[in-house]
Amino acid sequence: MDPGHPKEKPAAADPAGDPAGGQDLHLFLQTLQTLWSTRELRQLREEAWKGFATLDEPLATLLDIMDASQGCGGRGPSLEAWVARELERWLQAHPRPGPAQGGPALKPLQARAVRLLTAGPPSLVEPLVSIFQLQDADRSPVLAHIHRLHQEGKFKEAIMLGTKLQLQADLDVEKMCVPLLLQDKVGLVERYVDSLPHLQRRLLALMDSWCQPGFDIRVVARRYPQATLKLERLSPRALGRQVLRLLEQYSLDPALCPSVATQQRLTALRYLCYKRLVERSMSQESWAELVQGLVGQDEWLQEQLLQLLASQDDVAMVAQCALDLSLPEERLPATVVAEMSQLRLQERMAKAPSEDGRDDCYRLPITREDIHFLASWEELARHEKALLQVCARLPRVAGARGCSPQPPGALATLACMTGPALPTEAAPPRPQRLPCCSNQSLCLQPGQVVGVDLEWRPSFGTGGRPRVSLMQVAVEGRVFLLDLPRLSSPAGGQAPHAFSRLMSRLLSDPSITKLGYGMAGDLQSLGASYPALAQAGQKLQGGLDLLQVHRQMRVADRPALAVDGAAGPRGLSLLVQQVLGKPLDKTQQLSNWDRRPLGEGQLVYAAADAYCLLEVYWALCREPARFHLPGSLPWSLGLGRSERHGTREPPLQKASASPRQVRSPEDVAPEVPARAFRVVCDSMLRGLARTLRCLGVDVRVLHSGEDHRQAAELRAQVGAGRCLAVDCSLKAQQQAKAVIRHFNVRVTPTDIFSRCQACNCDQYLKVSKDVMKQLVWLSVHPGGPGGAGSEAPHSDGEQETGSTPEEAPGGCTYNPTCRWLEDVDLQTRVPATLANGTRLQLAGIPAGVLRRPGLRHFYCCTGCGKVFWEGSHLARVTSNFQEVLEGTPRPASGPS
Repeated sequence: MDPGHPKEKPAAADPAGDPAGGQDLHLFLQTLQTLWSTRELRQLREEAWKGFATLDEPLATLLDIMDASQGCGGRGPSLEAWVARELERWLQAHPRPGPAQGGPALKPLQARAVRLLTAGPPSLVEPLVSIFQLQDADRSPVLAHIHRLHQEGKFKEAIMLGTKLQLQADLDVEKMCVPLLLQDKVGLVERYVDSLPHLQRRLLALMDSWCQPGFDIRVVARRYPQATLKLERLSPRALGRQVLRLLEQYSLDPALCPSVATQQRLTALRYLCYKRLVERSMSQESWAELVQGLVGQDEWLQEQLLQLLASQDDVAMVAQCALDLSLPEERLPATVVAEMSQLRLQERMAKAPSEDGRDDCYRLPITREDIHFLASWEELARHEKALLQVCARLPRVAGARGCSPQPPGALATLACMTGPALPTEAAPPRPQRLPCCSNQSLCLQPGQVVGVDLEWRPSFGTGGRPRVSLMQVAVEGRVFLLDLPRLSSPAGGQAPHAFSRLMSRLLSDPSITKLGYGMAGDLQSLGASYPALAQAGQKLQGGLDLLQVHRQMRVADRPALAVDGAAGPRGLSLLVQQVLGKPLDKTQQLSNWDRRPLGEGQLVYAAADAYCLLEVYWALCREPARFHLPGSLPWSLGLGRSERHGTREPPLQKASASPRQVRSPEDVAPEVPARAFRVVCDSMLRGLARTLRCLGVDVRVLHSGEDHRQAAELRAQVGAGRCLAVDCSLKAQQQAKAVIRHFNVRVTPTDIFSRCQACNCDQYLKVSKDVMKQLVWLSVHPGGPGGAGSEAPHSDGEQETGSTPEEAPGGCTYNPTCRWLEDVDLQTRVPATLANGTRLQLAGIPAGVLRRPGLRHFYCCTGCGKVFWEGSHLARVTSNFQEVLEGTPRPASGPS
């Protein structure tokens, strides 16, 4: 924005050679320096732009200012850099003829600019390069300066200057990048090679060479004794992750980095050996296939595999693995070779018991004939057109497992202890199970529940992001396995269009409940594998992520269940064990899902992985109290998305399958002031509790150690209509808005921060800035002049630094009703303790806050001693809760 300038006046050349065109350069510079020292930026800009308008040769004048101010700068922003940036803006706003590019008038100016650049601060680089077009100037002086910076150990400044002037072609990429990599400044290196594929390849080849087995990075580091190195960040594993990230970022061939690929394969090999030989959670067939694919003909990896096998005590298992992989006997221990001979003679491979169908694991309750593998349009059509269309709702009949169609969301309880109970809403009729279609087709019906899962071949980080190979869709009595590569291939005829349409209907229909475990990650992988499904996560409606439910479950009176244990079943397998009694058999999880045809064990495993979601869901519906999930209120949908992808605003009522009922005026609770509203939250709603306290609500939180029977008794005492099930997948701010609306709570701007968020106390003491400085000083210098009656040195005469607090719109400030702190209120000053025994939390006050201009007083909570001061927090809270505040909110500054 142009701050205002007079029209340009023609100026005669100064006989003394003054380039300011009639304006004294020293006077102009002195005026700018005075305003710069006072940080009067608006006046400084106006004065600078007025001066620029009087210049005949602004470029030459800028260089004169640089010359005149050399040696005056220090640390931090410099005046000359500010003037250069302002002149650049002024020239953009007022285009005028200048020296022609490459012309005789510009070359001497460029030469002067280069000399100033080599002697000035780094902040001059960008404006001088832009104003004087230095990227096209003579490169010799700049290259010499970059080499000098490098010799002086100023590696960051050297690479930044080379990047800004686009000198990469004239500089050695290894020389420029190695010291920056050793200092863990990968971001600067990435900018240096940006949009330069040949340099990107050389950089990755260099980093890959550091990942070779036996390479010692300390040998390279000895060449840079003047640099502060971070070699702990350059372990082969950490460096390998960086290389893989850059390979994907630059879309380069992984074959460019063979050492990193070998390192990744070794890591995967060790993992597979652990899974098979120690944990024994993989089938022998899957293990042998994956290991063979990893090792191949690489002799070094073969040697590592032999060492891994030789370290195992189970000779029979090792011998079986060696036979499956056809390993050379001369490189195996004698005991293993002898066991291999016995295996051949006894043909134990054929007699070995099957690893499938373990009795100690979850068993699929449907027959093999009910598992349908679909890989073409013909197979889709074979199940009739019902596969591609949502069937009309069928008459309801009683089902064997009659259950509510609402999924058990991750819910927690809030009990209102104030005001009359809300009218109890009539419970919707209990929908029952839909009958199965007789033609065994994938018939997606409104109100139906389906289990969804995905499988892909494990890549162990060696081949980029793996492509999803299989999608399982389970309905009652049947599982459909969809061959995604074939169904999405353009060569599949009508199949891709039919498959995309089916997925769109399945995901976007809110009346069909989609069950998953970690749905957000699965849908992200699905969209990354198949562009036609890139919006799968955004289209999802009516999804229920059982992972979120799993994290909130409790069994009987035991502590909260672990979702991922250190040993034994984890994730979905653990959930199945906790709910259904037996874990999933995961021996096929790491098998080759790209192989066609899939093995029988893979087909059964894939079907069980999806069907178990239905059985878990039915069990939770039947016995929600067993897992401390609310069963008396409708369970909310919409929990399929991860919190990172955002959550929707909660409605006034929980969504249900029946048409939503609208409350009549007599059903609405009487309005209750925020400070008179009292609630009790269970331990899962700590974030909600803090947010409600922020709005002035009196909130008690049941601690995790309290008996949950106490919560149940509390619900019975407060009566119907005073308990609210809160969706734990929502953020605390959204939960608070739902509570305020549900109980018709009146919140005003004066209620905000009227109560301590930490301890719920509503009694504050106001403390002057000088007294707070004394107390903080005494807390840091307890043995200094001070005792109980002395004071710390006053700082009234100190020059306060820092930015002035931004004035809040409307002129509002934080000013709760409370009295000033007096001497009688302090039991002791060291440590600062109130008369009631509460110690003030002075360590949490940053030193800069005590020096902040405009800040006059602090507030301390008498309950916990927490200290507050005016900041921008109140304005943010007022803005976030604008729609539930009474009247027009006026954002203001508040406690920080």
